[in-house]
Amino acid sequence: MAKKRPQTKAERPQLTDAEIPVVGAREPCPCGSGRRYKACHGRAAAHAATELVQRPFEGLHSECDWVALRELVPAATVELKLRDELPEGVPSVTLATVLPMAWPALRRDDGSVLIGLQNDTASGDISRDLADVLERALTAAPGSPVQARRAPAGGPRLQDLLDPQSAFEPVVHSGFEFWVPDVENATPEVTASLERANEAAIPTVKLKGVDSAYWCETPEKNHLRWVMPHPEERLLDALARLHAAGRSSLGEGTRLVGSFRAHGLTVPVWDLPSEMSAEDVEKPAAEFAERLADALASDAPLTADERRARGGLTNRQVTLS
Repeated sequence: MAKKRPQTKAERPQLTDAEIPVVGAREPCPCGSGRRYKACHGRAAAHAATELVQRPFEGLHSECDWVALRELVPAATVELKLRDELPEGVPSVTLATVLPMAWPALRRDDGSVLIGLQNDTASGDISRDLADVLERALTAAPGSPVQARRAPAGGPRLQDLLDPQSAFEPVVHSGFEFWVPDVENATPEVTASLERANEAAIPTVKLKGVDSAYWCETPEKNHLRWVMPHPEERLLDALARLHAAGRSSLGEGTRLVGSFRAHGLTVPVWDLPSEMSAEDVEKPAAEFAERLADALASDAPLTADERRARGGLTNRQVTLS
């Protein structure tokens, strides 16, 4: 009986984990293991896609304003500066709270890039998803949107792409006219879309005297939403000290009503009288910032009244992300 000839396998090129592309879950893994992608390198990719980054904007200039534009502000834009030079044909990159049709990004006819911040993301790291959108927008054809997709595991984050020294200065708009370069000559369809978006936008103003505080107007009352960088537990202690002492308000008719928790930061919220404008709240907010700094510096144990005040604030905390 003839012996079987030994079978030989051609050597496959060895790929590093970073070089293995994302393929369909049931397709053979590109690494050559013979297993399906989902049972091989897809495991790590799936884990990376679902692992939640608690503070995705940490390390970026003005982290608090990133959180505010992501969760609180309807219409705003910020000019972004990259670490590297912009590619030829891309005159500018602008972050926008939201874009038409909820596009992740748009490359305009003139080559400029708009990135949408308030979009659903495919992974637990908003920063990585936005960086992937930004990189694709820089090479997209002028006049075309960038579609959503799952960012490759291990890709860059915004912290890798943006200039860390460049200021982050939001411009809050009363509407979404920034979508269209020439509003007066827009088509009837675009005009109608703008009108619908503008009707849904809550009037919002960024305070000038303190950082990352936003006044907004609603039909029944106005509000101040103030994104703060302090550790949550320490901030809640400080707010409780002031609340128990009757020093947490922003003047007559105002009240600290609770806080949001968003992307690892705490956002105290005040109810304001409907007649209290953004300009009216500037001075009280600056004075509160001084009282808060003193309260944050205290290491004394909370009193019984302060503990009760803290419990009330905690019970009225809402998690946005």
